[in-house]
Amino acid sequence: MPEHVWEQINLETLILADNDLAEVSDKIGNLKHLRTLDLGHNHLTSLPDTLGDIDGLTGFLYLHDNRLTSLPASLATLTRLRYLNLSANPLAHLPDCVSHLSGLIELRATDNALSELPDSIGHLSRLRELHLRNNRLTTLPSSIGQLRELRQLDLRGNPLKSLPESIARLPRLEKLDLRWVTTLDAPAWLDDLEARGCLIYL
Repeated sequence: MPEHVWEQINLETLILADNDLAEVSDKIGNLKHLRTLDLGHNHLTSLPDTLGDIDGLTGFLYLHDNRLTSLPASLATLTRLRYLNLSANPLAHLPDCVSHLSGLIELRATDNALSELPDSIGHLSRLRELHLRNNRLTTLPSSIGQLRELRQLDLRGNPLKSLPESIARLPRLEKLDLRWVTTLDAPAWLDDLEARGCLIYL
């Protein structure tokens, strides 16, 4: 990237998608007024710790379609971030820092290699949409029931063997997508969800 980009300290939106980037400069931390940052569709294998210094990042962070296997712990400081897209990366585990992003409204982590979610996912108390299509999940933690604002839960294409009953107690759930899941015996409580008005796709 041209060095002058990192000198534009008043930038609020920075789109660096589709640039074949293999790395991002530590100087990105200087852009403290950024509200939206798009690093999608590149070749990134890691991100600088200074990403956590971008205090203004309250809108969107796109990291999809890269080669990330982890995220810097410093991202945990971005507690006002509302949207995070981690899709299409070789992530085997959801990084711990994600559970600290208490302002998240939408989390997309589709087409990864996630085999489990941490119990701490329940800390995302403002989350409305959770997209986990095409991972390796066989179940979810019962703490998913703490996501009291959750409206949409997309679990398509996972090898699910069971689901926690706590999902049935999510008061605002409007859509539960279980298409392309061939390993799950539908639990009886799905009927209760459907009777309450939740759309269930099997």
